[in-house]
Amino acid sequence: MEDRCVRVPAVTDEPPPLVELAREAARGDSAAMSRLLRTIAPKLVAIVRAILGASHPDVDDAVQQTLIGFVQGLGAFRGDCDPTGYGRVIAVRTAMHVRRRAKARETRSDDTVDTDAMPETRPSPRDALYARRRKEAIRELLEALPPEQGEAFAMRVVLGCSLEEIATQCEVPLNTVRSRLRIAKERLRARIESDPALCETLGVQR
Repeated sequence: MEDRCVRVPAVTDEPPPLVELAREAARGDSAAMSRLLRTIAPKLVAIVRAILGASHPDVDDAVQQTLIGFVQGLGAFRGDCDPTGYGRVIAVRTAMHVRRRAKARETRSDDTVDTDAMPETRPSPRDALYARRRKEAIRELLEALPPEQGEAFAMRVVLGCSLEEIATQCEVPLNTVRSRLRIAKERLRARIESDPALCETLGVQR
């Protein structure tokens, strides 16, 4: 697995505690691995849930895959970056892959599935219901984007990452990130504007 992460400025001789912990874990220290996961795992779980939705039936599977990917990836960890950023990219990619896989499975098994009857939209106060529907609409829009664009858009909009963070963590030039986001926005705008129901859900004026 590629070492994708946020570079840590060399401002002191001592590495940040989390980086040193990741180095020890990468060298096979099981105690260090346990401490590292206790610190980072909750953040990765939150990212997976943000991308999939907390009630998604495959959220636990996605979390497990993310943590396995993170642990396996530490074998190539050089210790010159923030391991949280390293794990963030794994979490985003895993969650988006699981969501696409689940959508394909649903399409094959039941083309008439009623999304309003699913857990995300069960009866609740009106504002909360609309908020859940908006989030679900955004997640479904992400599925329609090519992986690189969807990844950049999710990191920017869902996780609030800066352009510089996305570029560093995905190991691509800043202009590439800008291009991916621009094209993603254009694709999403065209998709939204062509669907009156989607415009209403997202509160977009046509």
